[in-house]
Amino acid sequence: MLIKTVNGKTPSFGRDCFIAENATIVGDVDMGDACSVWFNAVIRGDVHFIKMGNRVNVQDGAVIHCTYQRFPTHIGNNVSIGHNAIVHGCTLHDNVLVGMGAIVMDGCVVESNSIVAAGAVVTQHTRIESGSIYAGVPARKIKDISAELQAGEINRIAENYVKYAGWFKEEK
Repeated sequence: MLIKTVNGKTPSFGRDCFIAENATIVGDVDMGDACSVWFNAVIRGDVHFIKMGNRVNVQDGAVIHCTYQRFPTHIGNNVSIGHNAIVHGCTLHDNVLVGMGAIVMDGCVVESNSIVAAGAVVTQHTRIESGSIYAGVPARKIKDISAELQAGEINRIAENYVKYAGWFKEEK
């Protein structure tokens, strides 16, 4: 893993986090407890800060970044950022799933209990209302999330990634 100080800012990690050997985390990054950062993921807090809550998983190849002096990145608790997704200068509240290959751009707010579908592009300054699914390019609301979908996808994926991280920690 590459963990690097940039402009005097060093990443900080909560308890019980898993960082893959080839993940990159640099600069002003503050990570909560039970987070996981997977293979080839990049979290770059060089131009602004990145604040992550507890139980956040950043899956393989995902990128989290910000915009210089304009848009930091805030990520709540129980958030899954799918393979090859890009989360840039935005806010993700609690219990959010960003699907594989999705892009969430500067100034966006994804409210709690929401899903950004795989491959979606959430354009600048979009606000995704709580309990909804957004899909497409550009992303638009396609439906509300049922309680079953919230438990079956958002919570299941977040819980699974805490479990998966445990497997890798055991192998050391």
